[in-house]
Amino acid sequence: MRFIDPRTDFAFKKIFGSDKSKPILISFLNALVYQGQDRIKDLEIIDPYQAAKILGLKDTYLDVKAVLDDDTKVIIEMQYDYVPGFEQRILYNGAKGYANQLVKGQRYRELNSVIALTITNFKLFKNVPEVITYFEFKERNTLMAYPFSAITMIFVDLQKFKKELTELNDIIDKWLYFLSKTWELEEIPQKLEQIEPIKEALLIANRASFSPEELDTIEQQEFYRYDQQKLTELNLKIQQE
Repeated sequence: MRFIDPRTDFAFKKIFGSDKSKPILISFLNALVYQGQDRIKDLEIIDPYQAAKILGLKDTYLDVKAVLDDDTKVIIEMQYDYVPGFEQRILYNGAKGYANQLVKGQRYRELNSVIALTITNFKLFKNVPEVITYFEFKERNTLMAYPFSAITMIFVDLQKFKKELTELNDIIDKWLYFLSKTWELEEIPQKLEQIEPIKEALLIANRASFSPEELDTIEQQEFYRYDQQKLTELNLKIQQE
């Protein structure tokens, strides 16, 4: 077997945002948002992946949106490279997702919480060792949580995840490993196969499940990421000399 890199925009959207992705996304969010607790029983994926809509898109980012069974809105984004203004954009998207719920005639109490889950392939918080960080509204001195948790921002830093297959302990580790290492695998490891949603995600990530047109789009993104990485390494080397 050969697998795609789930960190590319196109692949991430298909794995987590297609019509067949509901059990995959439920497991993924329970792991990364609720720290492995079985909180989410059902959800609806908004604007599911459609190959015809996505093929050919360049210089853009794609996210996955869902509504949980308690009406919480979730925005999931995979960001491979850092871009200026990234931090402000995440805050803007979360605030927009919250405010845009209301239509004319509705009341503020009808607003539901929003979770902005962002997976990065770079170290956004360099002095923080944790792979996953959670941000909510709290009172400055007492750290009392705001009575209504309007917007929660969660960041997953894949560059800080260093565990190998033999070191995976729980569902959180296994999903992080899936995101970080899938493209290096040659078969589905037993440790991951035991978790049905991760197994299904790996089957979707199998290159054999993609059309030639989809593979071409994925490879273009992979080549672009590789070139960007080499350019970054070269710039760092020049700065150090």
